[in-house]
Amino acid sequence: MSNLAPEKLVIAISSRALFNLDAEHLVYEEQGLEAYSAYQIEHEDTPLDRGQAFNLAKKLLALNDVLSEPLGVEIVLLSRNSADTGLRIFNSIEHYGLPITRAAFCGGASPWRYIQAFGCHLFLSSESADVRKALENNVAAATLVSKPVDDSASSTIRFAFDGDAVLFSDEAEKVYKSEGLEAFTASERAHRNEPLMGGPFKSFLSALHVLQQSLPEEAQLIRTALVTARSAPAHERVIRTLRAWDIRLDESIFLGGLPKVEFLKAYDADVFFDDQQTHCELAADHIATGHVPHGVANES
Repeated sequence: MSNLAPEKLVIAISSRALFNLDAEHLVYEEQGLEAYSAYQIEHEDTPLDRGQAFNLAKKLLALNDVLSEPLGVEIVLLSRNSADTGLRIFNSIEHYGLPITRAAFCGGASPWRYIQAFGCHLFLSSESADVRKALENNVAAATLVSKPVDDSASSTIRFAFDGDAVLFSDEAEKVYKSEGLEAFTASERAHRNEPLMGGPFKSFLSALHVLQQSLPEEAQLIRTALVTARSAPAHERVIRTLRAWDIRLDESIFLGGLPKVEFLKAYDADVFFDDQQTHCELAADHIATGHVPHGVANES
């Protein structure tokens, strides 16, 4: 059991991640801001289609039906729209019956600076520049790169995380990138009793773990999985690191370099976070996928 104090799990989602605004964004790119504003106002009573993060948000908010204050989940909407053009977004939220009440409409400016003010544990967006800014300010964040997925029949929310540069720091991955697999394996074996430093998603995983432990045990409404390219003997340091953090994952899958997508489908993941662009691209057609642009794999 984590010794963290119970609190709400707060997740910030951009308007383009919650809803499909591709057609509207095309109007903006091809015709400019004035045409975009007119289009949004003209269609403000037409609900937007669901976006990449919609189903995840819906399932997370449903947890509030079985949680009591101060526990719970809150979704905060962050948008580059103005309040004027954002009225369609709030109308769409009302249409779908989503209990989202807090928002920041930034009138073209990046909304990442409000993430910490809202106390958010995670930021999901389709704007990679905003995601990078959030990560630089020590907030777990991912760029959604998938297409909208169908509603899941299950009420259980299944999170899947890569390890290095996501849950853990990229210290081990740097060895692999610079010196190769043999050196990486030797280094992990030599340091197997030394916990890895936390990566950008450690704080989110900790908050999620607290929430998970507070749910009725028989419900199993949240499940977590590590899906990593590591294999034995590099598995031991990972296990000891999670023990040191006092966090237990429900499933850990050590693939030894095998492609991840079939395992993610078998796990029935609702969302998958990985720092490697290629892994994200393979998963994107099947699972809501967030690219975490952090660590040595994303250095330009």
